Amino acid sequence: MLGSIGAVAGAALMLLLPEGIRRKLVPCLVSYAAGTLLGAAFLGMMPASLGLAPATTIMATVLTGIVLFFVLEKFVLWRHCHDSECEVHGHAGPLILIGDAFHNFVDGIVIAAAFLASIPLGIAAALAVIAHEVPQEIGDFAILLDNGYGRVKALVLNGLSAAATLPGAIMAYYWLGETEEAVPYILALSAASFIYIAVADLIPALHRQVTFAASLRQLVLLLAGIATIAFFHFGG
Repeated sequence: MLGSIGAVAGAALMLLLPEGIRRKLVPCLVSYAAGTLLGAAFLGMMPASLGLAPATTIMATVLTGIVLFFVLEKFVLWRHCHDSECEVHGHAGPLILIGDAFHNFVDGIVIAAAFLASIPLGIAAALAVIAHEVPQEIGDFAILLDNGYGRVKALVLNGLSAAATLPGAIMAYYWLGETEEAVPYILALSAASFIYIAVADLIPALHRQVTFAASLRQLVLLLAGIATIAFFHFGG
């Protein structure tokens, strides 16, 4: 809950910054977020799930998850457009709120499942969720404002959407707590979602900056995101 509220608050504060500074800072946040997502997936979730279930079924679940998220993206349910020139932008307000609520509900399940496997894995998953939510919420706010929403209304609606994390976490905590055999497969699907978001959304956006300095900065921050997850997952 703190992560979701923090992401919305952080995004709202970012919107108060001059546009020039924001344009420079957002790619840095995206680079770091991509690293945390990949680190949580490959260093935490997949090893944990492989320790609880056969490798063949876990890898098949990860592959199935990636295909599933591709299909969901096509229906603008998982990841929505953050580009003012996109085809759905004129009707993006409701889509963003519905998509974010669903996204945050699933994030709650991801975090709860990770904590049920181990506390370090739960911390790593929570950090990865928070890291990628901040730049996403910035894009969400910008689109809501462009679609005629006032700042207060956009903040309140995004806050309500972010609150969907809590019921997702509570449901997963009690359901998965009673059905332990489902935990490795939920972790595998979570890893698939993190990998998909990182490689299909965040990393392609980084390629828009092609200068050597920007590329080096992106690499350093991506590695910093991975290192952060490694630190918390492996206890420093």
